[in-house]
Amino acid sequence: MKNRDSILIFGSSGQIGRSLIRKFTKNNYKVVAVTRSIHRKGYQIKTQSNYGYLELEEVNYFTEENISKLMDKSSVCINLIGILYEKKKNHFNLIHSSLPSLLSKTAFKKSLEQFIHISALGIEKATDSNYALSKLDGETKVRQNFSKAVILKPSIVYSVDDNFTTNFMSLLSLLPFMPLYHSGKTKFTPIHVSDLTNIIFDIVQKKITGKTIECIGPEVFTFKEILKKILKSIDKKRLLIPFPFTLAKISAKLFQLLPKPLLTMDQLNLLKYDNIVSGKYETNFDLKMEANKKFDNEINHYSFNWTTGGQFSKKRVEKRD
Repeated sequence: MKNRDSILIFGSSGQIGRSLIRKFTKNNYKVVAVTRSIHRKGYQIKTQSNYGYLELEEVNYFTEENISKLMDKSSVCINLIGILYEKKKNHFNLIHSSLPSLLSKTAFKKSLEQFIHISALGIEKATDSNYALSKLDGETKVRQNFSKAVILKPSIVYSVDDNFTTNFMSLLSLLPFMPLYHSGKTKFTPIHVSDLTNIIFDIVQKKITGKTIECIGPEVFTFKEILKKILKSIDKKRLLIPFPFTLAKISAKLFQLLPKPLLTMDQLNLLKYDNIVSGKYETNFDLKMEANKKFDNEINHYSFNWTTGGQFSKKRVEKRD
């Protein structure tokens, strides 16, 4: 028998997944968190939950049979699985298209009340990005398989656990200059992970179905403005140098050879396109789901990890005093 208060989460070990576990278990929902490695990821996930409200499930191979068993006792399924670059067996079409298709198809067969799929903002025009094309194909298949599905398209999601602001804080702490790809003019509407978590929680609470929602924060910044804000927060001065596209391609081809690429050619292509509302779909603000956390305020809560002197640096102590 399905439990209305049981939430099945795929991709539970990432920043959004951990935040959702905290939110749902705190509000007396049972969460079934799916991971491919309990031994490697389990300890991180377990610390996010109220005692007795979390169940871990290890799944190494996503088959319809395995997924069907996981969906037997839950009425809501949330798919957070995504990758930023391709590596070994994890390629974009598998993760962003085939897997969401299988999950949504199984969710329909199991008569789940809600299926929530996380896609990405600003990908409609990015026809030269395999990441974007795979995400769009995933959205199409989810909608075809489960017409009641909710597809969320967030802008950059940031927090102390992200792979965006923290990476740039590390790079800007070490490098004497930072390249500006596409002149740093690409626009973003970053949303804090807790705001996105609240949006997802509201969707479940209000039993919203059949919508595609663009999830954005309250501010719009260019890439250059974001870097300047990060520099100010970590109290560093660095040169921000526009890179010609030819030089940018060379750097991307080198960076993508790293075990954890700083930049890939696909990401360089994606950076050409603004990460802002398209006007094609409703936003969280249209649906009265606020996202009010300000970028400057939030990154200041954790940027001390990259400042000289840390949280006890002279400037931070003076601010507190």
